[in-house]
Amino acid sequence: MSLILGIDLGTTHSLVGVVDSGFPILLADGEGQRLTPSAVHFSAAGQVQVGRAALRARAADPARTVTSVKRLLGRRESEGDWRPPYDLRALSVTPIEVSAAILQHLRDIAERALEQTITRAVITVPAYFNDAQRNATKKAGELAGLTVERIVSEPTAAALAYGLDKLSERSKIAVYDLGGGTFDVSILELREGLFQVLSTAGDTQLGGDDVDRLLAEWIWQRADFPTALDYQVLPTSIQVRLVEAAEQAKRRLSTDDTAEISLPFIWEQRSLQLVLSREDLEKLALPWVVRTRQHCLRALSDARLSVAELDQVVLVGGSTRMPLVRRQVAEIFGREPNISQNPDEAVALGAVIQAGILAGTLRNVLLLDVTPLSLGIETFGGLMNVIIPRNTTIPCKAGEMFTNAVSNQQEMLIRVLQGERELANDNWELGRISVPFPAGPKGSARVGVQFSIDANGIFHVLARDTTTQRDVILEIQNTAVDVADEKVERMISESIDHAFEDMNERIWTEARLKAEELLPAVDQALDQLGAELSSEEVQLIRTCAAQVKNLLHAPEHNVKALKAATQTLDEATQQLAVMLVDKAMEESLQRRGIL
Repeated sequence: MSLILGIDLGTTHSLVGVVDSGFPILLADGEGQRLTPSAVHFSAAGQVQVGRAALRARAADPARTVTSVKRLLGRRESEGDWRPPYDLRALSVTPIEVSAAILQHLRDIAERALEQTITRAVITVPAYFNDAQRNATKKAGELAGLTVERIVSEPTAAALAYGLDKLSERSKIAVYDLGGGTFDVSILELREGLFQVLSTAGDTQLGGDDVDRLLAEWIWQRADFPTALDYQVLPTSIQVRLVEAAEQAKRRLSTDDTAEISLPFIWEQRSLQLVLSREDLEKLALPWVVRTRQHCLRALSDARLSVAELDQVVLVGGSTRMPLVRRQVAEIFGREPNISQNPDEAVALGAVIQAGILAGTLRNVLLLDVTPLSLGIETFGGLMNVIIPRNTTIPCKAGEMFTNAVSNQQEMLIRVLQGERELANDNWELGRISVPFPAGPKGSARVGVQFSIDANGIFHVLARDTTTQRDVILEIQNTAVDVADEKVERMISESIDHAFEDMNERIWTEARLKAEELLPAVDQALDQLGAELSSEEVQLIRTCAAQVKNLLHAPEHNVKALKAATQTLDEATQQLAVMLVDKAMEESLQRRGIL
C-alpha cells in the first residue's frame, strides 16, 4: 500500500512525517529542520518562496510575505480582531492557495527524503474548525496534488502522540492545545484503542501570535523616541521587526529569567535596546492566558465531568512552553500537566500515526470526534428543529421526515441552521434549498431530510421527496465563515442565559400553532354541520373559540391559559368531530356504491 503523509498545517510552523519501517518519524528539510515556518513570499517577479526562505525575504518585503494564513482559512479577511500586515487581494492569492503552497513545500520535503512520489495525506485542524474551515483545508491539500484521506482534529492527534492509546484502563483526558494562532481544548475518553471526544471548545483566533503583537507594542512604547509614531501606524517593515524580536524574546523567557532585545537603526537611525524580564512578559500575557479558562470549564461541563474525574491533562502547541501557561493549566485542572512530548511536534506525530493506521502499517486505533455546534432546520412557526445535537460523535448521520404545513403547497423551503437557540432567527443560517413536490392537502407531502458529517467533520445535507424519489443535495456555501469564535462563545453563553426565556417562547409558539390550526377547522365544521347542533352547543363552541382568539391576541403570552382554552375548545367540539367523521365515512361509502 502507498505511503500516506501525516501533516500538521500550523499557524506559525508546519511539519510533515510518515511511518517508515513501522516507526512514525518527522522529516527534516534541506537545512536539517523539522519545523517549517508557515510563511509564503510572493515576489513581484512571480517567484514563490516557502518556509525559512520566505521569512528571510520578509525583512525586505513584508507586504508580499504571508504568515499566519491559517487564521484566514475558510473565513473572510474582515472577520475577527486580527488584521494581517499584508493584503491577499493585492497579491491576487487566496488563503487556500497560500496554504496549498505550504502543503506543496511539505510534500516536496517528504518526496526528497523518501525518494518517491507521494499523493496521499492526513492533515490536522483545530477541533473547533467549522465546516467551511475544514473544507478549505481539504481544498488546499487537493490543490497541492494530495488526496486528503482524513482531516483529524489536533487534540485527538496529540493524544495518539502521547501514547495514550496504550492505556489499559478507561481514562478521561483533557488536551489543552495552545498554538501560534489557535486554541482548543478537548475532553477525550480512551478505552481499548477507542478514542472518543466527549466535548470540545476553543477559539480559532487566539494564540501566541497575539502575545507577540502585544509584546511588540510594549517594546515600542519603551523606546521613547521623541518623534516616533504610535505603534498602530508604524510602517509594516518596522512592525515586522518588532514582532520578530518579541517572538524571539518570548521563546528565550520560557527558560531564562531575562531576555535582551536589540534592534539597531529601528527608527530614524536610532537603535532600540532593552532588557525584558519574565515578570514583564507574564503581566502582559496573563489576560490572554486567562481567556482560555472559560473554554476549559465549558468543555468539562459539556462532557459532564468534574476536574477530579480527569486522569491526565496533556499540553500541545508551542505556546504551552511558557511557564505562565503551564501554571494556569495546573490551576484550572487541579493537577500538573503531562509534558512528556515535544509540544511543537505532538500534533504532527499523531497525524503520522493516523496516516500509518490508514495505510495499514500500524495497528488500528479508532478516533471518534464530535461536532461542536448543533445542526438543524427551521420548522413551521420559526422554531429550530435540531437534527444533530452539539457534541454528537462523528462520523454521524441523522434525519427526520417533514410534511407540508398548508394545503396546495408545491415546495418546501429548508433552511439549514447552526446554533444553540430555540428560535430559528437566533441561530446562523448555513444554506437553504427548495424541494418541489406535487400539490395536495395539508400533511400529504413527505420530505425526508438527512444530515451527515463525515470523518473529516465536513457537513452534507440530502433532502428527498418520497413520492417522486427526487433528491436535492445542499452544497454548503461559505456563509459559515461569518461565524467568528467570539460569536460562537456568545451564542452558547446566551443559550444558557436565555434558556428559560427561549423554552417559554418555544412552548408558546407550539401552543399558538395548535390553536391557530384548530380555530379555522372549527369554523369550517360549524359551517358544514352547525345546523345539526343545538343552539346551546353552537354557543358553547363559539364562546370557547372566542376565548382562544382573545388569548392569542393578548399583549402578554399566557401559555398555561392558552393551552387550557385550546383543550376546552377541543373538548367542546368532540361531538362535532364525531359527526364530521361519520359524514366523511358515509360519503366515502356512497362513492363506492355501498350505500
